[in-house]
Amino acid sequence: MEDKREERAAGIKVESVTPYGGGDKGEQVGEMFDSIAPAYDLMNSLMTFGLCRYWRDLALRLCAEENAVVHSVLDVATGTGDVAFALLRRFPEAQVCGVDLSQGMLDVAARKARNLPAADAARLSFRKGDSLALGFPDNSFDLVTVAYGVRNFEHLDRGLAEMLRVLRPGGSLCIVELSEPENKLLKGCYRLYAHKLIPGIGRLVSGDASAYSYLPKSIAACPQRRDMARLMQQAGFQNCRWKSLTCGAVTIYLGKKRI
Repeated sequence: MEDKREERAAGIKVESVTPYGGGDKGEQVGEMFDSIAPAYDLMNSLMTFGLCRYWRDLALRLCAEENAVVHSVLDVATGTGDVAFALLRRFPEAQVCGVDLSQGMLDVAARKARNLPAADAARLSFRKGDSLALGFPDNSFDLVTVAYGVRNFEHLDRGLAEMLRVLRPGGSLCIVELSEPENKLLKGCYRLYAHKLIPGIGRLVSGDASAYSYLPKSIAACPQRRDMARLMQQAGFQNCRWKSLTCGAVTIYLGKKRI
């Protein structure tokens, strides 16, 4: 029975998984994040037991290890700016731009940015934009990051191609994305937590149960590990690799643009 459920899940494309039923995924994702923006940071900390900060910092450390010089960074699906602020600290000479579909999330990021020192604030900008049409010239950034965002792309292949386009030759892409453990026992425990407990917590904290029911469904449908690395390679990235953390609950993906 479990194998049959796995086969059915494997046939679902993440692009077809939407927060509120049928319709345009991009519009629904924007609506969803506008709804949960005030509670987003708290929910991330609660449902990951604070590990989201460790995952973020490890991903950026890996970026720094393979990018000796970083002058410009684009954080796609920046949300409330958590990764963008960490990028300022990790790359103190770089200009950082965060792009997101949700104005509600960007409003939270802008409020948080008011607490930055003036020198850091001068290096940071946020703008509303679509991951499928980023609005920057070709070869604009040394590094592109996207944390917990590729599941929400309306067209994953087009999003990967667009991030490749705006990278400079030799630049790097870093994706951080939630994933399911490969071990069957761990996966069973994970699914109990993700499908039963997280929606209830989300309803209490954010008031939007649908958003946190969408979360585990989109994780299950999203290409993971080898499959995501293969999609990155098909989009044109080189040296694509992945690193799973916390028993497979999150995966970091890295790739580079051809020089």
